[in-house]
Parts: sequence; C-alpha cells; structure tokens
Amino acid sequence: MTSNHPATAPTTTTAIPRVGSSVSHGKTILIGEHAVVYGAPALVLPVTDVRVTATATPLPAGAEHTLRSSVHTGPVSTAPAAVLPTVTAVTATLRHLAGLGIDHAADTAFDVVVDSAVPTARGMGSSAAVAAAVTAAVADALGVDLDAATHHELIQECERVAHGRPSGLDARGVVADEPVWFETDVVEPVQLTGRFVFVVADTGVPGHTREAVAAVRARHDRAPAMVDSVVERIGGLARQARGTLVDGDAQALGATMDAAHELLSTLDVSSGDLDRLVGAARSADALGAKLTGGGRGGCVLALAADDEHAARITAALRGAGAAGTWTTSIGARAS
Repeated sequence: MTSNHPATAPTTTTAIPRVGSSVSHGKTILIGEHAVVYGAPALVLPVTDVRVTATATPLPAGAEHTLRSSVHTGPVSTAPAAVLPTVTAVTATLRHLAGLGIDHAADTAFDVVVDSAVPTARGMGSSAAVAAAVTAAVADALGVDLDAATHHELIQECERVAHGRPSGLDARGVVADEPVWFETDVVEPVQLTGRFVFVVADTGVPGHTREAVAAVRARHDRAPAMVDSVVERIGGLARQARGTLVDGDAQALGATMDAAHELLSTLDVSSGDLDRLVGAARSADALGAKLTGGGRGGCVLALAADDEHAARITAALRGAGAAGTWTTSIGARAS
C-alpha cells in the first residue's frame, strides 16, 4: 500500500514544495515463480507489515539532492551504484512532473530519507518498494497524487536501472493491498473471502535469482518437455490457489503451496537452507510452506491457521535458524 496511490489523474493541491511522505511495503510470490518466465500465471502476495517509509524535504535554492538511507547518506552525486535506482526515483519523478508543468519540479532539490524494513536480495521486492515510496514522496512534496499507471511506470523505470528487464511483478506487488494475479498482459487484484495469515522467514542467504533463472533456462534447453510439464503444473497450481483465495479455503491453499515447493525442487532452485525452513514450518503444522522468489537462498513462505498458529510457526522457524521472520495477513480481519 502507498499513501499516494489513487486511481485518478495527477492533481495538484499546492505549488509550493513541502515535506512529502509515502509508505510502501514488501511483496512475495505466493505461487508461480520461474514458471511465470515461460508464460504461466503467478500470484503475488503483498507483505503489508514489512514497510518502507520515505520523506522528501525541500532544500534551499542552489542545493543538490541528498539521500539518507542505510546504504548511503550524503549528496546523490557521491552515491554508490547500489543506490542508483533510488536516485532515479527522485530524478525521474521530477522530470515527469516538470514535463506536466508542475511548478518548482525543475528547480527544487530534496533531502530524501528512506527507512526500509524490507530486506534486500530476499525476493521481497526491496528495490521496487523503495522506488514506490520515494517516487510518491517526491510527488507529494510538490502537491501531486500520482495516478496508478504513472506510479507504476516510474517504479518500473527505477527497476530497469536495478534489474535490466523487470517483469513488473515487484512493481505491482509493493503497492497492492490484495494479492495480484499476473498472467501475460492481464494484471488484476484477487478478491478474497476470509483472512489468511502468513509467515515469511529469511534463510539468511541472499537469493540468486539470475543464477536460478539461468539454470532453469539451461535445463529447458536440454529437456524442454520436462520443464514445460513442470511449468504447466505450476500454472495449474496458481489457478487453483486463486480459487482457494476466492473461496476462503486455507487448507486447500496450503496444499497448493506444498505442491509448488516440490515442483520447484525438481527444477533445482531450492536449497538445503530453504528445505530446512520449509521442513520446520511443516513440523509446526503449517497449512503449507514453500520457497518464495528466485530460490537458492532468500525466503520461505508458510501459511498459518491463525495468529496464534503463526506464532508457533515463527518459533519453529527461528529454532531452525531463520535469520528473520515476519508475520503478515491479507483479507478481512477476524471478528
């Protein structure tokens, strides 16, 4: 979710720069990683409890943009390459607003502060979440509410700097309040019945998405029929999972998660660390558990029956060596 994300055209409330702010959040893939590369559908899950907050404060005339974050503090001209996507979030937003004729967009520098709880290189959309918060905060400082399409394209511009050819999964997930169905050119929210509680656990090992994607591609080149079969089955699980969300059937959703993990393991994108945490979640009677994201590191996703159950799963995951855990929920709150 973001504080600046209506489905209306950009509007201005003031022409005088002010302190702007915005909030975004992490995301994870519920079902569909790797298979989505080959045209299968995917379900993206917002992790709304793991947030990024950004503020943009106007600076005196003649100043240059500055950034304060866990990676860099100081003028953007001295920022390392690692924060170039964040710098792009500032400059691209101002360029866009200047093109619309927004006053002060071309001549105001900002001090941008980023406070992110989304871990990097864990498949939780860290770079997209930062871009979402920063772009909206800069726009807010100039009195502009970004419409959904413009906000998405600005995030994607930052993601192209970070990743080259982003699919758009992260850019959609980090601003969504509900799961997002992603299939070729169809991107739409999934309506829910009931409440679903998830635990995300970090192996402590950075994910290796590019390496894993390349390995699956190489396997597809060697054995296309096998990989295509797995892709088709994962796509089928994604469709089943969407139905279980609509129906409010947590038990059935958990079964699709377990099945998806086994299929991803056949593609050799799991790891000993991921399998250990998946096993720990299942030993705590998780309704389902799987790796999430590119794999070969990163995070696992477990489905709990309720908040109390989530606490037990969390304890089991920490006992199995999880470097960090987060609990998040989607859907209606329990009465």
